[in-house]
Amino acid sequence: MKQIYLPISLLVIGMTTFSCSQKQADSDTTEEMNIVSEIGDIKVDRFADVQILRYEIKDFDKLTLNQKKLVYYLSQAGLSGRDINWDQNNQYNLQIRKAIESIYENYKGNRTGDDWNNFEVFAKQVWFSNGIHHHYGMDKFIPTFSKEYFQSLLNEVGYKLSDNAIEVLFNPELAKSRKIKDPKQDIIAASANGFYGDGVTQKMVEEFYATVKSPDPKRPLEIGLNSTLVLKDGKVVEETWKSGGKYGKAIDQIIYWLEKATTVAENAEQKAAIESLIHYYKTGDLKAWDDYNILWAQSTKGDIDWINGFIEVYGDALGMRANYESIIQITDFEASKQMKALAENAQWFEDNSSIMDEHKKKKVKGVSYKVVQVASESGDASPSTPIGVNLPNNNWIREEYGSKSVSLGNIIEAYNKAGGKGLVDEFGFSQEEKDRAEKHAYLGGKLHTALHEVIGHASGIINPGVGQPAETLKQYASTLEEARADLVGLYYIYDQKLIDLGLIPSFEVSKAEYDAYIRNGMMTQLQRLELGKQLTEEHMQNRQLVASWALEKGKKDNVIEKVVKDGKTYFVVNDYLKLRDLFGQLLKEIQRIKSEGDFKAGQALVDNYGVKVDRALHQEVLNRVKPLNIAPYSGFVNPTLVPIKDKNGEIIDVRVSYDMNFVEQMLYYGKNYSFID
Repeated sequence: MKQIYLPISLLVIGMTTFSCSQKQADSDTTEEMNIVSEIGDIKVDRFADVQILRYEIKDFDKLTLNQKKLVYYLSQAGLSGRDINWDQNNQYNLQIRKAIESIYENYKGNRTGDDWNNFEVFAKQVWFSNGIHHHYGMDKFIPTFSKEYFQSLLNEVGYKLSDNAIEVLFNPELAKSRKIKDPKQDIIAASANGFYGDGVTQKMVEEFYATVKSPDPKRPLEIGLNSTLVLKDGKVVEETWKSGGKYGKAIDQIIYWLEKATTVAENAEQKAAIESLIHYYKTGDLKAWDDYNILWAQSTKGDIDWINGFIEVYGDALGMRANYESIIQITDFEASKQMKALAENAQWFEDNSSIMDEHKKKKVKGVSYKVVQVASESGDASPSTPIGVNLPNNNWIREEYGSKSVSLGNIIEAYNKAGGKGLVDEFGFSQEEKDRAEKHAYLGGKLHTALHEVIGHASGIINPGVGQPAETLKQYASTLEEARADLVGLYYIYDQKLIDLGLIPSFEVSKAEYDAYIRNGMMTQLQRLELGKQLTEEHMQNRQLVASWALEKGKKDNVIEKVVKDGKTYFVVNDYLKLRDLFGQLLKEIQRIKSEGDFKAGQALVDNYGVKVDRALHQEVLNRVKPLNIAPYSGFVNPTLVPIKDKNGEIIDVRVSYDMNFVEQMLYYGKNYSFID
């Protein structure tokens, strides 16, 4: 890797340790810092069920100075909220993380042997998942080292961890899962996330919000999005996440960097959107959040964009409260040109959908689509990241003002470079299927993601008088929404329109994606699940729901065939056109469920098709995957953005450095972006 050494008198990394109660201060040291300007090996680390990769920011040096500053300031704002996500995931997470960091940095004893190795893997799992629960499966990590050994490490470094935190760590019956969606349980009391205070029950939550109404029913607020619900003096109250409120110290840091970003905004619309986000953080007002999202959705002219806020509600069993996340983006103009056709034809896709006419948008507003280069990620988007995003989430804003869709191009490229043919070779039935995957699976997956985000999430309407999905479909809303968006992509990826638009050369790409989706939904995604567990994560539920529903409904025509050969199970698509028709039928039904708020029908779909796992098939998948030595999950270290300063402290450049491994970055972030006690 190419290495550049610069004196710190000409640069300040901008992430030096500073007091939680003060604005960030720049270092005056004259030490040299190593800037690694070439990415090198994209594979950084491997532990448990995770591999850590690098992503590259291409052509960053072609940005103007103000654009580079904007990316830097927005990235600092994003990283400043990192602790919020940790606390949202569980009330003991920050205590435990700081204990792990203290041990890792200060322990002088033996760093070899099973105990230390097991501690090291556990530490990396906690860092990767932003807490003590698996980032995807939501179950708690159980240490494979003893409580006594852990206590000896704490004693050695002089760190005092609360007895409650230690008990939560080592007692398998406490805080078992970050999120419970089982309708037979109290899904609030049973979930171990930090969205609700001690003693709060599902009944209390539902009764509390039954009395909270949006001022304008036609433009409903995302009620509960940015607060913790707690008991005070026997009453249920909201603690709002804002400056001066809960998480205020971290939010003040976010505001500090956003204010700097306004000074280098690319245009007036972009500046107004950032200022609106600042206002929201200062007030915690959900109307201000909607106002910001409207401005943000309409700000499409710049080359730099961002996602920042309390956005996705997957972590809350009731789908109300949102985790903090941040993604900073630079437009990839060349890659965006080809996919621009999707956004330009959004109305055609809506008009020709399989859903009922009364559930179609009469006028699709302002759908924008870009392929972007990620420059920095934080919160719920890091280290595990999405590959595509469509926002805002509020349905009425989408209908009236449109939405933005992005594919994270450099993330997808890194995944592709790090991947291999192992799963297809093992689970693909015929050589024809394997050859088709090798030639077309990458494009098929990439295009399905684009269709999912650009067309899928932006499609359909809710009937007048029907509440938001979080109210009507409750814990099933997210799974059904992801299934709906997936089905839009599956339905249209096998449409002549895509060939006419030049997005695919032939239906061989469509077939490759159908093969891959059925393989994954029925089998390969089970490698991510512990034997004996049911599916709880929304994306896994939605994929199995779609695949298993299509398998059952297509039995009469043998659309998908379950084949056992040489003791191995395969799912083979025999009729792609009939499978497309099945996808269209299911899309129509799920859109009806969403439009009408049909809780019982949505519950039946998810519970009957998306939750239960065939244990024998699951065991087979685990047995077949093990020799392949493939990590089921991947995540990323971020590049370091280094501001170069002159003798007067003015930024004269910003450079990208690929200088840190996973552990170094986690320790660095813990030291420099810790604002919550």
